[in-house]
Amino acid sequence: MKFLKYNFKEQTNAAPLAVFRLFFGFMMFVSILRFWVNGWIEKLYLEPKFHFSYYGFSWIKPIGNYTYILFIICGLSALFVAFGYKYRMAIITFFLSFTYIEFMDKTTYLNHYYFITIISFVLIFLPANAIFSVDNLQNKKKYLNIPKWTIDIIKLLLGVVYFYAGLAKLNSDWLFRAMPLKIWLPSKYDLPFIGNNFMQQEWFHFAMSWSGMLYDLTIPFLLLYKRTRVFAFVLVVFFHVFTRILFPIGMFPFVMIISTLIFFDAGFHLKIIDFIKKYILNVSSSDVEKEKIVSRIPLIIEQNYTFSKIKRKMLIPFLSFFLIIQLLLPFRYVLYPGELFWTEEGYRFSWRVMLMEKAGMTNFRIVDTKTGNSFMVDNKDFLTSFQEKQMSFQPDFILEYVHYLGNHFKSQGHKNIAIFAESYVALNGRLSTRYINPKVDLYQQKESFKHKDWIVPFSSKIKIKGL
Repeated sequence: MKFLKYNFKEQTNAAPLAVFRLFFGFMMFVSILRFWVNGWIEKLYLEPKFHFSYYGFSWIKPIGNYTYILFIICGLSALFVAFGYKYRMAIITFFLSFTYIEFMDKTTYLNHYYFITIISFVLIFLPANAIFSVDNLQNKKKYLNIPKWTIDIIKLLLGVVYFYAGLAKLNSDWLFRAMPLKIWLPSKYDLPFIGNNFMQQEWFHFAMSWSGMLYDLTIPFLLLYKRTRVFAFVLVVFFHVFTRILFPIGMFPFVMIISTLIFFDAGFHLKIIDFIKKYILNVSSSDVEKEKIVSRIPLIIEQNYTFSKIKRKMLIPFLSFFLIIQLLLPFRYVLYPGELFWTEEGYRFSWRVMLMEKAGMTNFRIVDTKTGNSFMVDNKDFLTSFQEKQMSFQPDFILEYVHYLGNHFKSQGHKNIAIFAESYVALNGRLSTRYINPKVDLYQQKESFKHKDWIVPFSSKIKIKGL
């Protein structure tokens, strides 16, 4: 069973982790800046009257205009991470601020936000500032070699994202109905050349579905194998650039492209560092310049980075447990009855990327149980259009919103409140059908990890063979 053994003491060059830290930090800074420039802070966090929260985290809310300060802290800490300045404090600050931003409103949930959260959490424990960092200059030390597992854990997390996304595509809607690509791709008719020639063709929809599944399942292994690594990276660039052209998925494609560079050998990353030094930092390799630099910068001691025996005994089991959670969490859907795509119980935080085209219409009737008087709620009085769209087909959104409505009208003097939903949802091109049992008083239902039995069972069937 040698293949199951792993040498946690093995050392390797620190360059790949340093380059990953540099690019990750800058990408996060650009992402935060982009969010600010596009006005999304105000649109998504300040304008809404109500914010959907994650179960158990309802205390995390936008903090008014101070929300801008939160984004400033997050952006600056990302820059500090990139430069390797006060690295440990910077990455902890980034993790906490970014995670707070992610949890402020469930409406904005995206898989790649979760990816950034878990990567930044793991980076807290890694010596990503071992070389090519401001900390090196201040501490007068740099660590040429670091434990190999500190790089491999990043590779493993990237592999999980890809492979699990591929497993999730092993379902009958994706493979045998080409859904939801059959709905999305024809709308791209205005793309030069491929818009009319390919996007309207059914065979192309199936080709995209199957190739996407095969890509996700195989790309981690192609990146790990040295002989196929360059070819795999070309595929990564093509795949993510193409999907970025087709779909408005923000910075995620570029984050994944940059992240997969960590699979390359240390020599490649050392060339990146040398390029940055020479052409960006303007550090010449000539003897004259070397003398000038040496005269200005104190002597830096070079050594290998090792964790103490006690720290290693604590850190490795802790991160191993964290990885096990990441491996098991996507499979929690098996604990729930019903169709996953319909109920969405266990859907989030599982690398199921762009698998559904789901649209709904959900309205609410407020009833006085004693008099029988009732009235309908205009959702636009309480929700933005984006929030209403997300609420209309996600059960936990519906239930949280119902309790918000009930508490709101109770505070206005209404008594004996019961709330019933008229809800219809369409999934992956199927006809719209009733979604919520109209006879259930949702105001009496409590949020929990239990199955929501007031969801009307799915009238069709999606065969899920993988994830």
